[in-house]
Amino acid sequence: MQSELQALSDNHTWSLTPLPAGKKPIGCRWVYKIKLKSDGSVERYKARLVAKGFTQLEGVDYHDTFSPTAKLPTVHCLLALAAARNWPLHQLNVNNAFLHGDLYEEIYMLPPPGLRRQGENLVCRLHKSLYGLKQASHQWFAKFSQAICSTGYIQSKADYSLFTCHKEHSFTTLLIYVDDIVITGNDLIAISALKDFLHRYFRTKDLGDLKYVLGIEVSRSKQGIFLSQRKYAFEILKDAKLLGAAPVYFPMEKGLSYQIRKTRWSLNLFDHHKARFMHAPRKPHMEAALRILCYLKNRQNDLTLRAFYDSDWAGCLILEGLLQA
Repeated sequence: MQSELQALSDNHTWSLTPLPAGKKPIGCRWVYKIKLKSDGSVERYKARLVAKGFTQLEGVDYHDTFSPTAKLPTVHCLLALAAARNWPLHQLNVNNAFLHGDLYEEIYMLPPPGLRRQGENLVCRLHKSLYGLKQASHQWFAKFSQAICSTGYIQSKADYSLFTCHKEHSFTTLLIYVDDIVITGNDLIAISALKDFLHRYFRTKDLGDLKYVLGIEVSRSKQGIFLSQRKYAFEILKDAKLLGAAPVYFPMEKGLSYQIRKTRWSLNLFDHHKARFMHAPRKPHMEAALRILCYLKNRQNDLTLRAFYDSDWAGCLILEGLLQA
């Protein structure tokens, strides 16, 4: 809590002032979280002060709230490009990202629990964005995109989270997902300069080589880049209380589609078929969903490539021959 309060103070997030007449302050509370590493072990315990944004009034306390997030096809293309060109992949994390956003609305907040002094009728006039505010993510992304574009990077029109810089033979690109940043390119000097700029401007933490992004575990070797969601798959099994279930070898719960879109494309057909019955699910559909989870448990590290062959009889009306697939 002390480190969070110190960060808020260093960022000049608010100033104490009497509450003006006709103004209603919003509340706030502490939220505690255990941050995990990619292997599931505890990285650190953190406390975050969160504003009660659900009490804000639209048009008075906030206006725009939209903030883009990186698209999965963009992530896949970026990783494929880095693997094909043998480019390094660097990862950064922005400390207290949402606190960097500037506020243009007049917002007052009650002092955080633990800082309220008896007899004082002062409130916090917010100057910087705070977690929990409706416009927090919008203001943070606006601040970040403005800063990165000032250095010569161009924002992609296909994916607003992607920024590129191309100068003669030098090419660097940056992808941001909330407070996680991935950088790659063929110019190590430009990458180092970009990392220094981000650290000065936003107090980033250099995490070294890319290991974990969007819930995807990333490992690299001479053969290429391997993507896995082993930890995420076990979390789904744990939520469904199927950690002790017997694995199955052929597939036919919430969170499954999210994983399939990232790394388990072989399950797309089965998940789409199961989704047809969401309006009126029955016991067989539940059994099918549980079977898919058991299949996840069995197919963790299988890299064997399999192909299937089939044909019909005189299916081609023009050639009157076989159609093969």
